[in-house]
Amino acid sequence: MQTRRNFLNQLLATGPSLQQVSELIRKKSASPVELTEECLKRIEKLNPSLNAYITVMSEQAMAQARELETERQNGKWRGPLHGVPIGLKDLIDTAGVRTTAASAVFANRVPAEDAEVVRRLKAAGAVLVGKLNMHEFAYGATSVPSYFGPVHNPWNLDRIAGGSSGGSAAAVAAELCYGALGSDTGGSIRQPSAYCGIVGLKPTYGRVSTRGVVPLSWSLDHIGPMCRSVADATLLLGAIAGYDPRETTSIDAPVPDYTRALRTKVSGLRLGIPRAIFFDQLDPEIAAAVDQAIGVLGKLTSGAHDVRLPPYENPPVLTAEAYAYHLPYFSKTPELYQPFTRARIESGAKITAAAYIEGRRELDRLRRAIQETFTTTDLLITPTTPVLPATIESAKLDVPPVGNVPSSLRNTAPFDIFGLPTISIPCGFTSSGLPIGVQISGPHLGELQVLALAHAYEQSTDWHTPRPALSK
Repeated sequence: MQTRRNFLNQLLATGPSLQQVSELIRKKSASPVELTEECLKRIEKLNPSLNAYITVMSEQAMAQARELETERQNGKWRGPLHGVPIGLKDLIDTAGVRTTAASAVFANRVPAEDAEVVRRLKAAGAVLVGKLNMHEFAYGATSVPSYFGPVHNPWNLDRIAGGSSGGSAAAVAAELCYGALGSDTGGSIRQPSAYCGIVGLKPTYGRVSTRGVVPLSWSLDHIGPMCRSVADATLLLGAIAGYDPRETTSIDAPVPDYTRALRTKVSGLRLGIPRAIFFDQLDPEIAAAVDQAIGVLGKLTSGAHDVRLPPYENPPVLTAEAYAYHLPYFSKTPELYQPFTRARIESGAKITAAAYIEGRRELDRLRRAIQETFTTTDLLITPTTPVLPATIESAKLDVPPVGNVPSSLRNTAPFDIFGLPTISIPCGFTSSGLPIGVQISGPHLGELQVLALAHAYEQSTDWHTPRPALSK
């Protein structure tokens, strides 16, 4: 027993991936109970510094782990998530466990039903360890405006972890879970993933059900995996993707085996570089890291060429839909919202029905127009963010004008509008030790190609291997 415990301790000290611990559970070299206990210990130790979790589901997690361990002892294995501790952004409903969206408005809200993605994770055998902090109601890019306090970046506790899925990114980077779910409406999976040095995937719009998720914008919301490797993201995506007949935006299309991407050749892929806007006014260290990444990606594929994407102005869809959802709460208790959130929701009242309808029609047009880009290009490469993570103190003061897309989401927001699959992966560090991300985007339902190139790049570099000092 002591030998097994020593082995497990040595393994956990290396920061194993979801894929690695999954294989250990499958082989019965580690148990769901052991991994969950260690995960909860790390949360207890590190969460006071990071503020990544709002609610830690200790009792429920241990009960799940014991049940899954019994199943494994009896020869049952549900698949690669069996017994693996996973975190959930706190706008994803969990039956019997409060889901707050990081707001005083929902501070005591306890859903009666699991979100569809939670139901799928449970069926896949994941151990759900807790609900993760975020930017209030997902309406921002810093995870500083939260009723439960700001999320801190594991690489530099004075910096933001990004948003709105800041808690998810911080928890994965600091190894407080082996993977997490985030939501993405303007970049809320990919931007915090870049800021925290992890992998974040926004699937095709409708590929993963959003039923049971507190919405920001029904027309733009996505749910996706946030992990420490591309291989991990394939496993988590495989568990949550698929048609949901009770969700109006859900796509009824076969779900491939996403792990195929790990064995897919990428040498024939044509890369497009949309330099206009995406490469404007980049932080010099981001520009240098992304240029180097493009060089590596070009050698892995058939090469890269410049492309232009369909021009657009940000349609007022998000603002109008956010106002529509919040009106019943906002009209009664506006004082419970964080000031910045309140200002953004109020702005939605000014959008006319005609403007919204025109904006929604323009959104549909753009999602068709972008398909033309992929007749000569297989994947698009851009920096994930043009700027580095701000300090938490400056984020409290530097609030972008209402109606404007925050500068840190400038490169991510277009792909929510287009509804395309896109991933952020680590591609470097600044001289001060902050992570940098590069973004790979593909055509409608092109997750396999996106994941294949991301994995090939990951295997050709080691930017995904460093760990924050506090996690060691």
